[in-house]
Amino acid sequence: MTIAESEARKGVIAAIGTYSIWGMLPLFFRLLHHVDPIEIVTQRVIWSVILILVLLAARKGLAAFITALRTPRLVLPLMASAVMIAINWLVYVWAVNNGQILAASFGYYLNPLLNILIGTLFLKEKLNQTQAIAVAVAVVGVAVMGADALDTLWISLSLATSFGIYGLVRKMAPVGSVPGLAIETTVLLPVAMAAAFWFASSGPHPGWGSDSSTNWLLIAGGAITAIPLLLFATAARRMDYSALGFIQYVGPTIQFFCGVILYDEPLTTTRAISFGLIWFALAIFSWDALRRMHAGRQT
Repeated sequence: MTIAESEARKGVIAAIGTYSIWGMLPLFFRLLHHVDPIEIVTQRVIWSVILILVLLAARKGLAAFITALRTPRLVLPLMASAVMIAINWLVYVWAVNNGQILAASFGYYLNPLLNILIGTLFLKEKLNQTQAIAVAVAVVGVAVMGADALDTLWISLSLATSFGIYGLVRKMAPVGSVPGLAIETTVLLPVAMAAAFWFASSGPHPGWGSDSSTNWLLIAGGAITAIPLLLFATAARRMDYSALGFIQYVGPTIQFFCGVILYDEPLTTTRAISFGLIWFALAIFSWDALRRMHAGRQT
């Protein structure tokens, strides 16, 4: 196995781990349905910073992190990715705790196909005819959803777009996965601390400090935030960005079944048609990816 093949394999393993964890996040965040989504995101940032700094200290990487934090060419793009991931977190938590898991799932189904377009437009990855057909089918799926569900379509498009841009920045930023995530969360920390202070000073509320189980769940949010993001950053740097789409639908599929089976969200005819078109588009993309992988092994 060549070094490139070994790196690609590590990327695939990291991607599978990432999307499996993300797929099960509705189960976690529904336990915090009584907490304001802004406070959940605030606590995610705070506890993520603490966990990541501990990891950096254990790996003797604090000096490199501080150096990177003082380097504008590294910090500026990661400020952009920090904003994108914060938007993604907030929209996602709000959607899950307001009975819109299917809308969130739809957004993450769109994301692999958006990755293809991003890879084509910004990373000079070529879009072949089969991939173009897959994207066209996905566009029809979005149009069908938009025709009957404009009130929730913003959730899907916000999640797909924010995470697509986040992944693009992380792939292009010349910084490792752990230092990069450390910089992103550190950039968000002042805003998170200000929000935490506001919640604490606003009187009794069902968030941090209300009971020990809520406190522990909010602390655990740091781990379930940092671990999959670290895995994702590893995958994004070791795989073709468009190839991430081949694995990414694991997450939204788990979310889809959580919404329909566990939380009884209605699967309307329009939603069923939209999801069907997206699944068909993903099947086309996956078939093309498998075909090209098989052809590559034979050359």
